[in-house]
Amino acid sequence: MANNVRTKAATSMTPQEISDKFNGGKRVLDFTGKKKIFFCVSLGIILIGIICNFIFGTTLDIQFSGGATLTFSYQGDVNHDELNAFIQKQTTDRITTSFSSDMVGGTGNSVTVQFAGNDSIDKEIGATLQDDLQKQYPESKFVLLEENSVDASMGFSFLLKCLVAVAIASVLMVLYVTIRFKKIGGLSAGVFALVALFHDVAMIYFMYVIFRWPIDSNFIAVVLMILGYSLNDTIVIYDRVREQRKLMGRKVSIDATFNVSCTKTIRRTIMTSVTTLVAIMTVYVVAWVFNISSVKGFALPMMIGVISGCYSSLCIAGPLWVMWQNRKAAKKAAAKK
Repeated sequence: MANNVRTKAATSMTPQEISDKFNGGKRVLDFTGKKKIFFCVSLGIILIGIICNFIFGTTLDIQFSGGATLTFSYQGDVNHDELNAFIQKQTTDRITTSFSSDMVGGTGNSVTVQFAGNDSIDKEIGATLQDDLQKQYPESKFVLLEENSVDASMGFSFLLKCLVAVAIASVLMVLYVTIRFKKIGGLSAGVFALVALFHDVAMIYFMYVIFRWPIDSNFIAVVLMILGYSLNDTIVIYDRVREQRKLMGRKVSIDATFNVSCTKTIRRTIMTSVTTLVAIMTVYVVAWVFNISSVKGFALPMMIGVISGCYSSLCIAGPLWVMWQNRKAAKKAAAKK
């Protein structure tokens, strides 16, 4: 039994001995030793986001706040900033504009004008704005394609339903982690996995704030996808910790066990994230070339979410869980005395 690696290791094992015995002699990365740096980086970004939130505020898309949209088709190239400024001069309401063009690059150029407010838009406004655009840009041949209105109460109801969906998804994920990882402190593992998820949601939210993007259905879609993606990374790490705990024995510190586990999974975690990023970046580049704003509004936050999800699993959820386990072990030791 003395030579069996499944027996409990001695507490006096040095980092090099742990590396030789459990990681094939390769260097074991010290994630827990760098936890203060990781926490400071995340807190710094969150602080910047909070400051920007106070300065810029949060803008809700008309899907949530209520308002109206007008969609016009046009031909040729038009300066987007000039067009936005021209349309804003024609109304007292706050507007936002988004532009898109078809993949063929023919006459499929279009601009969608969003009017914030609680009232439905008058049909005459659409026709009047079309006339104004035709006079200002006679060669572009602006044509009103579509007009829609969203009541503010319906928009708020939709926002609440989206938030409920995110909350339910988060709770179910924590329950799953709690049940699956009972042997390594299931509840604490689930709670800190949730902390990592909140960290990722905060990163995406502050990105919307800093870039002055309105919170829309794309934001909810990105959040739900990142919740699953980030949790998957965290589960892979927890699963490896559970295996290494059996292999290394409980006399080896939880810090060493976690560091070995992360070192063994980091390549897989990073490669998965890089592969996902390449795919999303390709989509973003295509959307940027053809100016498909709805796709760009989904792909860019998704890239940030993937990076944050990889980071939070390795550098936030795990070190927090280790701190909690050490604190719990210290309390038990003190109680025995």
